[in-house]
Amino acid sequence: MSAVTPAHAAELARGAAQLGVELNDLQQQQLLAYLALLIKWNQAYNLTAVRNPDEMVSRHLLDSLSLVPFVRAGGDSWLDVGSGGGMPGIPLAILFPERRFTTLDSNGKKTRFQTQVKLELKLANLEVVHSRVENFQPAQPFAGIVSRAFSSLADFAHWTRHLGDAETRWLAMKGQYPHDELAALPADFRVEAEHVLQVPGCQGQRHLLILRRSA
Repeated sequence: MSAVTPAHAAELARGAAQLGVELNDLQQQQLLAYLALLIKWNQAYNLTAVRNPDEMVSRHLLDSLSLVPFVRAGGDSWLDVGSGGGMPGIPLAILFPERRFTTLDSNGKKTRFQTQVKLELKLANLEVVHSRVENFQPAQPFAGIVSRAFSSLADFAHWTRHLGDAETRWLAMKGQYPHDELAALPADFRVEAEHVLQVPGCQGQRHLLILRRSA
C-alpha cells in the first residue's frame, strides 16, 4: 500500500491553491509520486529529518512551491545548492517543465535518490550533479541560484559566487529573519528584496531573501 494517502493529495491541492499555484493533473501526480519516493527512500537513506509523511506535504512540497512566483519572474536556468532530498529543485522542475533545473549535492546517497526521481518521473529538464559546490564548473552562469537551509548567507554567497554573474538572483530560504547573517554578507552582495513566505501548514517563520552581486 502506498504511503501517500488521499488526505495527502487533498492537502497538496488545498495548499497549492492557497499559495496561488495552479497544478495540472500531471503536476499533481508527479508531486505525489515524488513524495512517495521520498517517504520510501527516507527510511534507508535519511534524506530528511522530517520522518512523518503527514508533515512532508507542508514542510517539503508546499514550502518548495512557495518559491513559484519568484522563479516565474526569473530566467530559464536554475541551480538548487545543497539540494539534499531534492527540495526545492525537484518540485520546481515539475512546475516549470520549460525551464532547466540543476540540483547539486556532495552526498552520493542523496544524488542517487534524485537521479531515481528524475528517471521515474521522466524529468527531462532536471540535471543532478554530485559535487562539492566549490568544485562545480558549469558552462554558463545560472539565472537563479536557490538554497534552502543550506548554509549561512555569507557561505552561500562565497561558495556560489563563481556560479552566477551580475544578472543572477540568489534566493536564500530561511526560517527566522537572519539579522546576524546579513551583517556578514560579502561587500559585493546586496539584498535586492525580502519576503515573508506564508506556507500552508507550516508553523514556524519562513523568509526569502533575494540577493544580487555587483558586477
